[in-house]
Amino acid sequence: MNFYQRHIEPRLVSIACSARPIARQREKIVPRAKGAVLEVGFGAGHNLPYYEAGQVERLYALEPSLGMRKRAAKRLSESPLDIELLDLPGEEIPLADKSVDSVLITYTMCTIPEVGKALGEMRRVLRPGGEMYFCEHGRAPDPGVAKWQDRLNGVWGAIGGGCNLNRDIPNLLRDSDFVIDELDEIYLPGTPRFAGYNYWGVAKPA
Repeated sequence: MNFYQRHIEPRLVSIACSARPIARQREKIVPRAKGAVLEVGFGAGHNLPYYEAGQVERLYALEPSLGMRKRAAKRLSESPLDIELLDLPGEEIPLADKSVDSVLITYTMCTIPEVGKALGEMRRVLRPGGEMYFCEHGRAPDPGVAKWQDRLNGVWGAIGGGCNLNRDIPNLLRDSDFVIDELDEIYLPGTPRFAGYNYWGVAKPA
């Protein structure tokens, strides 16, 4: 890991993930998580203020980046939640089968190298009746925008922690044996169209 990845990249990603349009998206989806919750891609802890503390028994916060975990320290110290940090990537979730009630994933599917494998792990740890709550940016439906996403994807990923602009979030979920119960889509106001198409909703294991 080079100097940029250790010190600069976590700061840039954290700033981008705290933008007001993204915060408004977090407000829509995070409070729905309940019971034993696995958050995949905990990052700097930007979701913590939006959890309903009274309905979360325990939060398993999965985040492989040391830089991001350091940036989360203050938020962790101020949170009333019972939180266990998991220092592993999404492809290696160290929890037992059918052990959580909710999976929360926000602005993370874009960066996971083996996203299909990670989604399989999320499905594995969900209990019967459990739900995934997701909010992600991804491939835009407009061909002109999608074309630019494809063109910029490599450069964007190099400076943004491996972020992919053009992943088709609904199809990734369906291909990983999730059924989408709720789905909303929008270009986030105040963001570049090539990076601002958002999907959010609820999915369950098929």
